[in-house]
Amino acid sequence: MTASSNDLPLSEGLPLEEADVWVREDRRALGLALSSPDDFGEDEPENFEELILDDDIADRLEDGIAVHTEKRVGRQRRIHAITDLPFTADQLWQILTDYDNLASFIPNLTRSRRLSHPDGGIRLEQVGSQRFLNVSFCARVVLDAVETFPQELTFSLVEGDFRQFEGKWRLEPLTGASPRTRLSYDLLICPPRAMPAGLIERHIRKDLIRNLHAIGERAAVLFGAS
Repeated sequence: MTASSNDLPLSEGLPLEEADVWVREDRRALGLALSSPDDFGEDEPENFEELILDDDIADRLEDGIAVHTEKRVGRQRRIHAITDLPFTADQLWQILTDYDNLASFIPNLTRSRRLSHPDGGIRLEQVGSQRFLNVSFCARVVLDAVETFPQELTFSLVEGDFRQFEGKWRLEPLTGASPRTRLSYDLLICPPRAMPAGLIERHIRKDLIRNLHAIGERAAVLFGAS
C-alpha cells in the first residue's frame, strides 16, 4: 500500500507565488511560436489552471505541478511537466530506474520490464492501459534509455504503437535547509492515425500529473516522508 497524497504533503511542487513565473519562463525556454514570446502584456491572466494561450498551446498549474502542452507539426505533440519533491536526486533516481517495478506504483502502466539489448544498453518494454469512450485501450512501446546519473534519463522509441515517443527525465537538486529536487519530464509524441491526437494528449497530460504524484508517494514509502 502506498501513502496517499491527501495524507502527506509530498508533491507540494512549485510554490504558488513562483508557479506562474515558472510557466512563463519555461514557455520562453521551449521557444514557443507566440506573437509576443516575452510577455502577455497588460492582460496577462492570473489563473494558470485554465490558461489557454491559443488553439495549439496550453499551460496548466495543478496540485503544484506545472504542465505545458504544445501542438507541433501535424499530429505531433509536446508535453512538459515539472514539480519539486522533498527528496534527493539520488533517491528519485532509484525510483525512475527501477524499471522492472514501475508498473507496481505508476498508474495506468500495466507492464514495465527490461529487455536484452543487442549492444548492451538499456532497452525497456512498457504497456499502458487507458479507457477512451468506455473502451479499454492498451499501447505498447519498446524504448532505448540512456542514463546520465543522477541528472538525466533519456528515452527513444525502438518499436511500438506510436509513430514517435521520445523524451527525458531531468533531476535538478535545489538549495535549501532540507533535500529538495526539481523533477521534470519532457515528451515528444506522435500517435498513429487510428488514435485521436488531441484525446491522447489530454489523457497523457492527466496521467503525467498522477505519475508525478505517484513518484513522490513511492519515495515517501521507500525513504520516509520529508
